[in-house]
Amino acid sequence: MNKRVQIAIVGTGFSGLGMGIKLKQAGYDNFVILEQSDDIGGTWHENHYPGCACDVQSALYSFSFEQNPNWTRMYAPQPEIKAYLKHCAEKYGLTSHIRLNTHVAGAHFDEQRQNWTVETCDSPSLWQYMQKKGLKPGDALNRKDKALPAFETLEAQVVVSGMGGLSTPSYPEIKGIDSFTGKSFHSQDWDHDYDFKGKRVAVIGTGASAIQFVPEVAKEAAQLDLYQRTPPWIMPKPDREITALERLAFRKVPQTLNALRNSIYWYLEARVLGFVGNPRILKIGELQARRYIRSQIKDPELRRKVTPDFHFGCKRVLISNNYYPALAQDNVDVLTGGIREVRGNVVVDNNGVEREVDCIIYGTGFKAQDPVPGGMIFGRDGQDLLAAWQGGAEAYKGTTIAGFPNLFMLMGPNTGLGHSSMVYMIESQIQYVLDALKQMEHKGWQSVEVKAEAQGRYNASLQSKLGDSVWQTGCQSWYVNENGKNTTLWPGFTWQFRQQTRRFDAGQYQCRPVAAVAEVPDAVTAPA
Repeated sequence: MNKRVQIAIVGTGFSGLGMGIKLKQAGYDNFVILEQSDDIGGTWHENHYPGCACDVQSALYSFSFEQNPNWTRMYAPQPEIKAYLKHCAEKYGLTSHIRLNTHVAGAHFDEQRQNWTVETCDSPSLWQYMQKKGLKPGDALNRKDKALPAFETLEAQVVVSGMGGLSTPSYPEIKGIDSFTGKSFHSQDWDHDYDFKGKRVAVIGTGASAIQFVPEVAKEAAQLDLYQRTPPWIMPKPDREITALERLAFRKVPQTLNALRNSIYWYLEARVLGFVGNPRILKIGELQARRYIRSQIKDPELRRKVTPDFHFGCKRVLISNNYYPALAQDNVDVLTGGIREVRGNVVVDNNGVEREVDCIIYGTGFKAQDPVPGGMIFGRDGQDLLAAWQGGAEAYKGTTIAGFPNLFMLMGPNTGLGHSSMVYMIESQIQYVLDALKQMEHKGWQSVEVKAEAQGRYNASLQSKLGDSVWQTGCQSWYVNENGKNTTLWPGFTWQFRQQTRRFDAGQYQCRPVAAVAEVPDAVTAPA
């Protein structure tokens, strides 16, 4: 791998691949895409549990410049989305830029050179090391440990993070959980070789992943204990097969696919009126969700357990046609008493009831509030990005951060959506980053850094809008941090975000020209 590039991109999901494609189309070729896994696809490669599928319609959950006429369902399953991303990488000539099995362990901004030094290592070697040490993704590494795999350095003028906010698995803190004697894994690290037939399975968590895999596990397990902290609001999933005739029409007359995409987009945009404009509108959705529970579950006690006590929309609204029927099966118990501890192969709830299990599956989601592990990204004056985010993650237009020049984040803070496709937001950010790169080149800037006051004004306005949203009505969700700050969601229409990111607004940045950078030796210095 070259030791110097103009642009280093991290991740091969929609963000990283989309950025790479647009760079190629704009004439940039001196870039690398670093991927820690053994294949491309980002979250759609990492998450492969049974039932894994998108909860946004496939026609919209794809690049606008590479619409796919061959989706087989209205909501694409994981294998099709991953295949689509691989198709995009190959069609647009990205494979030669991608470095698989390359873990980014650190990135340090060099103030003298006004660029980044990125530290990488072989992912399989690192995973093996972490397993031996009992470390989980996101845990800090002891850099003084001589058993660590060898690290290499890469110098880049610009770093574009495409890691996303839902990339580091979250594990529950339960007494004795590490001493469990059975099989255990997170939904992101699904063990397809494990046979559930005749097994007693405990599932912890009832989020978006769990409602997809629980029905599949319940088909095989002898007993499934579902430990639920908070029930989600769930609506029917309007999914169906896309017929061969429809796919033929999409291929022969692309305008039909584009029309479907546009109709879905504007239908979903209307939801913003309830989430941010007038949360009382969401009462209609709540009534529909309550009717759905009554139609699917006959047992009054189970109905009570799965009915949320918070405002509809405060937490992510999920969609499923088979989750409630699965919970009503005789071999499934929904347990709401919490977990006190794990002893051997026994799970003990807070009422002292003991249940033997053979397998524990963590459906506990991701560390959305800490999207970047501590000790990974260091900006000016050696500041750790996580330390800069002590009060909660924030960025300017979800993309740039004061104190971290030439660092661009795709799917950064407050770019998440509760109503539409993230791919639309990603494409908006890519346009912003691309325009920044073009202006840097044309105007001779070596680095650009958003002004702290610009970032402060932007986020004050953003938080003001979020204060009136349904997401701030008191429920506990991964949208909001422990201080009550919403660091994840965009409080408005997606077309408004696109307007904001259409052009790189250099007036809000400190732009340092190349001439201001002192001449330094040609060697690449490893970060401390």
